[in-house]
This record gives sequence, structure tokens and C-alpha cells, in this order.
Amino acid sequence: MYGYFMPTENFMGIGCLSELGKQAKTLGGTKALLVTGKSRRNSETIVKLLKDSGIDSVIYSDVQPNPTVKNVHDGVDLYKKENCNIIVALGGGSPIDCAKGIGLIATNGGSIKDYEGLDKSKKPMPPFIAVNTTAGTASEMTRFTIITDTDRHVKMAIVDWHVTPNVSFNDPELMISMPAHLTAATGMDALTHAIEAYVSTIATPITDSAAIKAIELISKYLRPAVANGENIEAREKMAYAEFLAGMAFNNASLGNVHAMAHQLGGFYDLPHGVCNAILLPHVERFNMIACPERFVDIAIAMGENVNGLSTMEAADKALKAIQRLAQDVGIPSGLKELNVKESDLPILAENALKDACGLTNPRKANKDDIIEIFRQAM
Repeated sequence: MYGYFMPTENFMGIGCLSELGKQAKTLGGTKALLVTGKSRRNSETIVKLLKDSGIDSVIYSDVQPNPTVKNVHDGVDLYKKENCNIIVALGGGSPIDCAKGIGLIATNGGSIKDYEGLDKSKKPMPPFIAVNTTAGTASEMTRFTIITDTDRHVKMAIVDWHVTPNVSFNDPELMISMPAHLTAATGMDALTHAIEAYVSTIATPITDSAAIKAIELISKYLRPAVANGENIEAREKMAYAEFLAGMAFNNASLGNVHAMAHQLGGFYDLPHGVCNAILLPHVERFNMIACPERFVDIAIAMGENVNGLSTMEAADKALKAIQRLAQDVGIPSGLKELNVKESDLPILAENALKDACGLTNPRKANKDDIIEIFRQAM
């Protein structure tokens, strides 16, 4: 038995953002807290669409790239002070995750730290619309939110069906201005979602279909999206890919790539997608003996010719394809380039083993295993 989690409505394709005001009105919104990044890119467009539907708004834009406990609670204070009754999140994973944290506390109270783990909340968020502007995290449609606890230097994984947005928007026109390095990092994040979901211990035929299609699309369209951000076809295909990857991991969960990447982000304040991209081939090399046939499928989805190869030889082609794609889009070759220190690996490994994402990794790992994977990724 398994559940399947999705927002009630999801709008995709060029120009779909025009439906935003109508959806906010349908949800009963009268005043929105608009949560976005410090650049406030596209926020004027959102404010106008809401205003045209009779909905006032106030902007909260103090969200850090790795949103913190303080960011969440400052947002809650503004939500209450301004008597808001709907939340609109605009941006990539950082503002959307922060907005989810705000929504969770607005209705459930307490500290966001109280909700680390699985399904800790009792009440749903206020009406919530997520407008995604990057093709990576899929936070706009998942039940995951990641918040950094700066006291412990860890990223808290909050997995709660109550943080699933009511409505999501993926309009590729909002993604055209995304710089190449961010396109690459978020695209590799989406690939990590798809691959980890495909080899997850709780994968199903439904999540498999979404994961494999996402891998196919990313393998074909990430390079052109990085090469030319105005390539609207590549942008649209990557938007579909990240959403499909989200459908997969939202229900099959993830694995040790994310469990380990969360620690790098929390400890060093590093970009999540880059950490995932560097770790992905190393974690999956460790995992490969658990389900080699699945890695053969991944190799084929990435366009590799596996005819005449043994299962393990074909599976290895998947790892090489991942590394080649990361190299082509400019991902750093190792963690040393991010100033990760070998002396920190034991505490990073210890914290990774506590991360909920590791529960569905296909091969069980101990602390020494995790340290060695980190070391190989250096």
C-alpha cells in the first residue's frame, strides 16, 4: 500500500501564470503574503495579477539562499501583522521552502524546529500558491521543505503532507532570465531527484514512469538550456522534467545523495544543486550493487548504448553519463572546490545518517561508508 501526494491543481506551459489571480480568488484570498527572494524578480507581475483579482499583497523578501529558522519566523510575524489569509511563494526552492515553513507555523504554532521529520503537524497551511521560477527543486508541488537550523548547522528535512501547495505554476517564461550556473545546478538537482526516486526502496510503477521520463528530458534538454537561456523549448522541457522528478520523489522519497548534500548545505551554506551534482555519481556507485538493473534503465534513459554489455558494465554507463553531463554544464569536479574540509567529514557523515532522506536509499550505509563516499567526492 502507498499514498500519492500532489497539489490539487498544477498549471504548466507558456503563459499559464495568467491564471494566478483567478486561483487566488477561488481559494478565498483577500490579502496575500508574497514570499520571494531578495532580488524580487517578477514580484511586480505577481502583485499586479493579484490586484487585478481584488487581492492586496505584502512582500516578504528577506529569504536567504538556504532559508533559516529566523527567516521562517520573521515571515510568520509579517503574515500575522498584515492580517494575511493566503500565501503566494515566488522563486525557486529557497523562497518556496521558507513560505511552506511560514504556512506551517501560521496555523500550527510553535517553532519550525518542532516539525522536523515526518508528518508532525496537525493542521493544513493557509491557502497556498507556489510559482516556480527554476527547473530544479520541485518544491512548488512536493510535501518536502528544507529549513536550515543555524544553531546546529544542519538542514532540517520536514516531510509533511500538510505543506503540499494547493496550486502550482510552472511558466517557462519566468525561467528565461535564470543564469547559466543556476540553470545547471537546478537541472542537476532535478536529475538527482529522478535517479534517487527510481532506485528508492519504495519506488512504484507510477513513480518509475515519472522518474524515467524526467531523466530522458534532462539528458536531452539541460545542455541547451544552459547554453542559451532564451531557448524556450529547452526551458519548457526542463520545467516538465523537474515537475516529473518532483512527482517521483514526492512519493518514492530520495536517498543518501540528499542526506549528504543537506549536511554540506547546512554546515558550509553551499548551493544545494551543486552539492547534489558532485555527490550523485559517487553515492550511486556505492548503491549500484543493490539494484544494477535499475541503473541499466537509467543508462538507456540517458541515451547510452548498452547492447552486448553485462548488467554491471551497462549500469556503469549510467554513472559515466551523469559525470559527463555534470562536466558539460560546468559543475565543479569535487568538493574541494567548494572548500569542504576532510576533517569535517566525520560530523557530516554522522548528521547524514540522521537525515530522513537516507531511509529509502537502496543500499544501507554506516558512518564509515558515508565518510568514504564524501572522500571520493572530494
